[in-house]
Amino acid sequence: MKNILISPEEAYPLIHAGTALFIDVRDAEFYKLEHIGNAVNIPDIFYFLSKSSDEGLNELETHFQKCFSEAGAGDPLLFIFYEDSLTKRYCGACRGYWLSQFLGHGNARILYGGLDAWKANGFPVESGKSQPKPVGFTVKRNTAFLATKKDVLDAVENPDIKLLDDRDADEWNAESSSPYGKDFAPRMGRIPGAVWIEWRLFMETREGFPAFKSAEEIRALCAEQGILTDDEVIIYCFKGARASNTFVALKLAGFKHVRVYFASWNEWSRDPSLPIEQ
Repeated sequence: MKNILISPEEAYPLIHAGTALFIDVRDAEFYKLEHIGNAVNIPDIFYFLSKSSDEGLNELETHFQKCFSEAGAGDPLLFIFYEDSLTKRYCGACRGYWLSQFLGHGNARILYGGLDAWKANGFPVESGKSQPKPVGFTVKRNTAFLATKKDVLDAVENPDIKLLDDRDADEWNAESSSPYGKDFAPRMGRIPGAVWIEWRLFMETREGFPAFKSAEEIRALCAEQGILTDDEVIIYCFKGARASNTFVALKLAGFKHVRVYFASWNEWSRDPSLPIEQ
């Protein structure tokens, strides 16, 4: 898990090498204005709302098999996910990285600093739409990093599993249900027994761009909430984007047993049988 990030300097020679595919997770309108050369655009990486039931996971799998296939994302390629930076879109590039792991494509990286750092290094961008050649993307579901609704419910009763809520303060404090609006989800609150570390606390500004804090700082931040590197940890947010960002932070810091409840609060809040705290 150490090779999660790739710098613009490392990524630039791969544009025309034929071994990597840059995947832009931003909205199509921004992609058309400017993007890395030969990059493809998959905005659903950021927007898709999932469920963790068997039917929901099958739908997630089918949807992104189609998205990746149509984008020309072939199995041998290195996927390099990027957005403007690591914080402008609630960590959409990290969500793309986590999705690739779940779909069984481990050969993936996140462009560190995103498009902003790419341009600051003087590397070229282009405009317009891409016309990728569709390929067959093979899904090999890997659930090692996934937590389902049932897993989280079991964890509520199991103090040996640490539940980590990394949402914004207004969501944790039951003042808003989601980043999409106060009442987007039917209930506000948090999962019982969870501890809170807002996702931004794992980040800092380095050389003008959002970056992950050092491994030592991340471990210390978690230790303050009773989470240690050998603990079993389940992270949730609203839809898995911020949780994917924190997943990357923890893996970079050496945490061994980390899963993401990808369906997160959007699913949990919609099931009135599930407990919440306010």
